[in-house]
Amino acid sequence: MVADAITIARAETGAKHEQFIGVGVGAPGPLDRKRGVVLIAPNLGWRNLPLRDLIQERVGLTATLDNDANCATLGEWWTGAAKGAENVVGITIGTGIGGGLILNGRLYHGASDMAGEIGHTTIDSNGRRCKCGNYGCLEAYASGPAIAERAREALAADEESMLTQLVHGQLERITAQTVYEASERGDLVAREVVRETARFLGAGIANLLNTFNPDVVVIAGGVTQAGDALFEPLNAEVRKRAFRPAVEACRIVPGILPGTAGVVGAVATFLQQHQ
Repeated sequence: MVADAITIARAETGAKHEQFIGVGVGAPGPLDRKRGVVLIAPNLGWRNLPLRDLIQERVGLTATLDNDANCATLGEWWTGAAKGAENVVGITIGTGIGGGLILNGRLYHGASDMAGEIGHTTIDSNGRRCKCGNYGCLEAYASGPAIAERAREALAADEESMLTQLVHGQLERITAQTVYEASERGDLVAREVVRETARFLGAGIANLLNTFNPDVVVIAGGVTQAGDALFEPLNAEVRKRAFRPAVEACRIVPGILPGTAGVVGAVATFLQQHQ
């Protein structure tokens, strides 16, 4: 796919191969950036995969590797909703919850490339079991699959809802997208699931505001489709839990680069690593 992207870019711009300076790559899972290795990516079946070197060999260009959520955060900071901010927290919500931190205008990786694992911060020490093995992780409450599961639990309690109609009675087909759609159409069960999601995210974001005091928190992923139904109670929860000066200094906004933030950020991280 990287080689195809280069071919398309050459065809559209007339650029020559020698004008490409390199390739930025974003990948899920814990990484060893120094070696360019994806340590584990369960959803892709990768373990100790030397992805950076494989791509370099395939396309004949220098490559850099970074976490995909880091790339999405950097993309929103470079050209998107967080442009111009000095300190940014990015949260990506999909199958899981990822995150990225930009501190003083630079992507922060931590001591072992693990900074920004926002989805695995604990919001309830006796809470739901997360796929990581821990209990009460934010991801276990507010990821796409968690949103769908909480909706199914509400319906199991004999709650009446258009959610059942939208999936023709096959509750296993409910997704977070189904919940957003039903909420937008006024369904009470779906709206309560969205409000709960907002409260969970608000608690997690309040912790981040008190820890990092960012200028901007940018949220990317399908959850942003819930619009004000999500962001209004989310902001209310943050105001309730975080220190007022941190709240007043911060904007909490949806990402504006849907589907492309990670691609844009992969380019940005390449440039940052080769300045």
